[in-house]
Amino acid sequence: MSTALVNSNQANPLQQLKAGVINGAGLPLLLLAMLAMIVLPLPAIMLDGLFTFNICLSLIVILAVVYVLRPLDIAAFPTVLLLATLLRLALNVASTRVVLLEGHTGTDAAGKVIEAFGEFVVGGNYAVGMVIFSILVIINFVVVTKGAGRVSEVSARFTLDALPGKQMAIDADLNAGVITQEEAAVRRNEIRTEADFYGSMDGASKFVRGDAIAGLLILFINLLGGMLIGMMQHDMEIAAAAETYALLTIGDGLVAQIPSLLLATSVAIVVTRMSRAEDMGSQMVSQLLGDPRVLWVATGLLAILGLVPGMPNLAFLLMAGLCGGGAWMTHRRGLQPEEADTGEPAPDNEADALDSELTRELSWDDVGEADPVALDVGYRLIPLVDRKQGGELMRRIKGVRKRLSEELGFLVSPVRIRDDLDLPATSYRISLLGSPVATGEVHLDKELAINPGHIEEPIQGIPGKDPAFGLEAAWIDPAKRDEAQARGYTVVDVSTVVATHLSKVVQDHAHELLGHQEAQELLDRLARTAPKLVEELVPKTLPLSAVVRVLQELLSDHIPVTNMRTICQVLAEHGRNTQEPEALVSQVRIALGRSIVQKVSGETDELPVITLDPDLEQLLQQAVSGDGGGLEPGLAERVQNELSATSQRQEVAGEPAVLLVSPGLRPWLTRFLRFAIPNLRVLAYNEVPDNKRIRLVAAVGAN
Repeated sequence: MSTALVNSNQANPLQQLKAGVINGAGLPLLLLAMLAMIVLPLPAIMLDGLFTFNICLSLIVILAVVYVLRPLDIAAFPTVLLLATLLRLALNVASTRVVLLEGHTGTDAAGKVIEAFGEFVVGGNYAVGMVIFSILVIINFVVVTKGAGRVSEVSARFTLDALPGKQMAIDADLNAGVITQEEAAVRRNEIRTEADFYGSMDGASKFVRGDAIAGLLILFINLLGGMLIGMMQHDMEIAAAAETYALLTIGDGLVAQIPSLLLATSVAIVVTRMSRAEDMGSQMVSQLLGDPRVLWVATGLLAILGLVPGMPNLAFLLMAGLCGGGAWMTHRRGLQPEEADTGEPAPDNEADALDSELTRELSWDDVGEADPVALDVGYRLIPLVDRKQGGELMRRIKGVRKRLSEELGFLVSPVRIRDDLDLPATSYRISLLGSPVATGEVHLDKELAINPGHIEEPIQGIPGKDPAFGLEAAWIDPAKRDEAQARGYTVVDVSTVVATHLSKVVQDHAHELLGHQEAQELLDRLARTAPKLVEELVPKTLPLSAVVRVLQELLSDHIPVTNMRTICQVLAEHGRNTQEPEALVSQVRIALGRSIVQKVSGETDELPVITLDPDLEQLLQQAVSGDGGGLEPGLAERVQNELSATSQRQEVAGEPAVLLVSPGLRPWLTRFLRFAIPNLRVLAYNEVPDNKRIRLVAAVGAN
């Protein structure tokens, strides 16, 4: 067994080396073969094989395009298109050399394929053959190639314009807990691949257009050059030269134009398809023939035309019959058998159940209890929470709970979802511990286009606001999603709107959701790795209620309780001296200073801060201690307005708004400014780590 394993391991590197050599040398050999076809003369039999291969390649490409589910699944198509175009042009050069050198010997000088195609199109009349070939070239150049090139250009432009909006939508889903980091990375990679693909298709369509122009020029060069060579070098009559070289030229052009037309059609199919996981046949059948009314109306119109005197009645009536049969079959297929109500009434069982309910004694199970987190929805929003109707909200709320539990440091309570007929049909309400804290209104059949703040041009839709952050927004039709993202809007669906709002509410009120039971669970988890620490802290040093109060204060300051070891160590150390929650919180914040500042300012070594004028800080200190007779309302309003303006300037500059004050003022100012200026973070001097540089951006004074 070990010998076989060694031999197998030795064989694998050789196989990998062979595969690497073949894969690595394939493309250079193909390019070298194309160069040889241009430079070296090829025999007629080799031309037959290469032309046949070219037609086969074009058929394979167009069939692959038809059966592929999404355009991005054939991302190598632009490169394949370039190589196929180069191969066809090299064949044109090789066949032109043979036609001009050996054309005087007969119509089979360039091989049987060119001769057969030429005779099939010409059919004994060279004028008709030239006209048919010209029409084929015009169709390829004017209709298919030009249209595909235009669609490729527009698709590439809109894809690139929509890139920022799609990136923001991914970030919104990630922040709402709808997707994980891995799924976000996959989506970002897919967006980049889509942009690269449509950009490459825009360039590749220019190759197809140039190929069509080259086909026209090669046709005239072969025809005129061949006639001149035949008459001047081989003493052929003008009629014989025209007959021979016309057949060779048309055959050569047709052998090249058929693959060119197939590849141009492939380009048009790829760039005009929607990015859905569905093959083209299924899309066409479901979208064109899915509604039987279309076939019924077509049947009626064709029948009317078939009854008009002088019209080809048989053809129209036969087609009307086919359409009618198709409409009838589609209608029958769409009929769903109605399920009969086979459940027999059970009045006796219902009566027994009612009697049992009336005679049963009440218990504590009948007493109502407030749910920690509840989401009430209007009756029109029930499909959002009903998985049988395709509702995604349940899954997204689960993702929100998972993400918040990881960020906050404790298990967020399950969300109780129920319908409420007292609510407006399209509204929802978020409640915490039985009290409503937030409401919102959504439109189930639309999507919310959120203005990040820098877009001045409005988008057509129902005006509204983002329920979570209050940003200007509009409810738009899903068909306008790409247009809105191209303008820079962040577009999210209804489930994401509600899930994001719920996430924001839970984050802002996390301190209300952490109680004694949750705190005990955190201590029990810590006891598995640090049992002595927990044993010394509760109940020897502090009661559980004091620990709960400290954790709640940290959460109200948007500080997660993930680092329970450090928190408990500080509480065990300072809990012997005081049990005041405010003093304990200040000591815990000092120990967590590095993580607090890092969450505010990121990985930078510099912390921009706002400070208070010494006179103002002294006034506030006296007001807090009670020696100054309280803070004058006018002064409090001026300080609040100035801090709000400074915070907004920091936010516009892309920097955090941080107010640095003395340790005694921090708790009071935090409570004073928490709701007035939610984006302002208040830190004490001793909470900033020693390795963090401080940069003063503003100083707020008393005057």
